[in-house]
Amino acid sequence: MASHSESIIREPLITGKDITYAQITNDVLRPVENMPGKAWWIGFTVASLGACLWVFAVSWTFWYGIGEWGLNKTVGWAWDITGFVWWVGIGHAGTLISAILLLFRQNWRNSINRSAEAMTIFAVICAASYIVCHMGRPWMFVYSLPLPNTYTLWVNFNSPLIWDVFAISTYFSVSLVFWYTGLLPDLATIRDRATGLRRKIYSFCSFGWTGSVKTWQRFETVCLILAGISTPLVLSVHTIVSMDFATSLEPGWHTTIFPPYFVAGAIFSGFAMVQTLLLVTRKVLGLENYITMFHIEAMNIIILLTGSIVGVAYLTEFFIAFYSGGEYEQYTFLNRFIGPYWWAGCMMYGCNVLMTQLMWFKSIRRNIPIAWVLSIVVNIGMWFERFVIIVTSLHRDFVPSSWAMFYPTWVDVSIFIGSIGLFFTMFLLFIRVLPSIAMAEVKLILKSSSEQAKKKLLEHGGLDPEQVEHYKGSLVKFDSVEITDYQKA
Repeated sequence: MASHSESIIREPLITGKDITYAQITNDVLRPVENMPGKAWWIGFTVASLGACLWVFAVSWTFWYGIGEWGLNKTVGWAWDITGFVWWVGIGHAGTLISAILLLFRQNWRNSINRSAEAMTIFAVICAASYIVCHMGRPWMFVYSLPLPNTYTLWVNFNSPLIWDVFAISTYFSVSLVFWYTGLLPDLATIRDRATGLRRKIYSFCSFGWTGSVKTWQRFETVCLILAGISTPLVLSVHTIVSMDFATSLEPGWHTTIFPPYFVAGAIFSGFAMVQTLLLVTRKVLGLENYITMFHIEAMNIIILLTGSIVGVAYLTEFFIAFYSGGEYEQYTFLNRFIGPYWWAGCMMYGCNVLMTQLMWFKSIRRNIPIAWVLSIVVNIGMWFERFVIIVTSLHRDFVPSSWAMFYPTWVDVSIFIGSIGLFFTMFLLFIRVLPSIAMAEVKLILKSSSEQAKKKLLEHGGLDPEQVEHYKGSLVKFDSVEITDYQKA
């Protein structure tokens, strides 16, 4: 439970006048209980068209084989593995926000964890679809699992590709259970307000939640246990994905910096996608009082931090290549600047390092349109990072006679664009049928971390005048606070 005597200098996590528990419920459930608006229908139509394109392109691939992609003898991995790693990275922010911030008792996570967790699940689904497509014969997927079978086939536990299967499936399972567990009290709230068939559906989904003291105790215990289980996954999943490359002997891949480098990049791209989604969601659904400028700036600071870590990793990579004395390793990194894919390298460094440094300025971090554009730029840069790592390291092999260029086909492009459409389709359906904010968790901090709670502290008096002025000055950045209420005549 949150403390009821929070310091006045802390910025409010909930803004607005006379916010009550009932109003929180009404505000969060408005898009669930009412018909969707025009903006939702436009977004859903566009996303559904993308999802249909994905279904068509994937079906085409299953029917004709992966020869329909732009792969060749030299470049055997390209847009497929690029998309896989990109989507897995995007799915990292949800676990970090849900698990690690919960263990550290960071209450600002309460307003954004639900959407971030949903984003994680949808991103992992998109990532897994790439792996299934790349198998060529998806019905053979069962043989990647250590299950007895009539063919007496057994998996090679020394292969990082098998590690991927275990890592991704574990990550998805734990994330799904964690997400759904957090939904139970909110599903019960919808159940109690619904009628007819909707009431029966939400009653079944809420697993008989009663809201008793014992139920809440067990709920909090289970959440802490799941958070403890999920925390190692933040580090392990993308570490294992990075070993797909790091355990090889390919120049540009064979480096020990990949595990921490990939984890930092995953959190970097994941928080950027959370920003992309929530900055639009808060505006369209009218949730500015719950997803405040404090949340936006905090996420931008994490993007700045992880982006800087990624930038240091880039410099370390170049130093290792130079210091190693290996001519093939040195040429691979030089090829990223002067080779035929130089433009991809420029996009990678420009979007991930240079553009991110703009967030050192408060005016940039607190500017919603600019922050939204930068969040998109970050994920564009992170896609190019995976493309550069994979394609530019492969397309010029040890023997010049085997050098080749990769050119994506319409199937490559369609699967990638379609996966984005599939992702947004699932997210839009999520905010239509489930609460996008964890109501029960937001209500926990209403009496301690809301604007109205701070106002009561001001009315009672006895506070340090410097702290009071500091608090009032911090409210200037909030777009959901009536600053004139704090100005003296």
